[in-house]
Amino acid sequence: MTSNIDTAAERLLGAYASGAPCEPVRDLIGAADDAYAVQDRLTERWLRDGRRLAGRKIGLTSRAVQAQIGVDSPDFGMLFADMAVPDGEEIPAGAVLQPRAEAEVALVLEHDLTHERHTAADVIRATAFALPAIEVVGSRVRDWDITLADTVADNASSGMYALGNRPVLLRDVDLRLCGMVMERRGEQASTGNGAACLGHPLNAALWLADTLARVGRPLRAGDTVLTGALGPVVPAAPGDVFEARIDGLGDVRVAFGKEEG
Repeated sequence: MTSNIDTAAERLLGAYASGAPCEPVRDLIGAADDAYAVQDRLTERWLRDGRRLAGRKIGLTSRAVQAQIGVDSPDFGMLFADMAVPDGEEIPAGAVLQPRAEAEVALVLEHDLTHERHTAADVIRATAFALPAIEVVGSRVRDWDITLADTVADNASSGMYALGNRPVLLRDVDLRLCGMVMERRGEQASTGNGAACLGHPLNAALWLADTLARVGRPLRAGDTVLTGALGPVVPAAPGDVFEARIDGLGDVRVAFGKEEG
């Protein structure tokens, strides 16, 4: 199985390097543990290449999407510093394969979360502030033909992300009831609220904190946590501009560069 894990990792890394989507990797790996082993291979390679880990993202927080893929829990992936795009800036064409945009709540931590089982109070106390975010997910797998194994191995289909610039204390916003509207080129493209994210974005963060502590990679002070989509994910095309507004948190924008020629 180790050779299959390495082969799956090289298949995905090849897609990153070439800019051309690859075939799924589920033919090479089985359970979620194997998929996370592939993700670990990617992470180790990128860290050796000098990339800096900046946080984590949570995926599959929608019950409907979980049912579609046939799972009953979220997944997670790594956020690297070079994946962050300043609010309102442009993502170059081709930087993310098969991009899709989703609006989320981001939490930035000021304390470590190292217990194997946390409480909601632990997560609240560890959070410095919240920000609105647009995550640009992508897939190295051709046509988004993915199962749980494919997306986990592919760093939870991570791409890039943009954060708003006005930090908000948790006591000043109700993350469960906050409404979200995301527009594409000025037209409404996605709506939702905090309850769409495992019932509350803090529930997602709590799941992540427990999961990472149990595998010996706890969340640390300074980490950014993307807690999961608040509404439907929207395909992105060159020239698109997305703006997400989340009640109590403000807005954030990201643009997609046009293809040359």
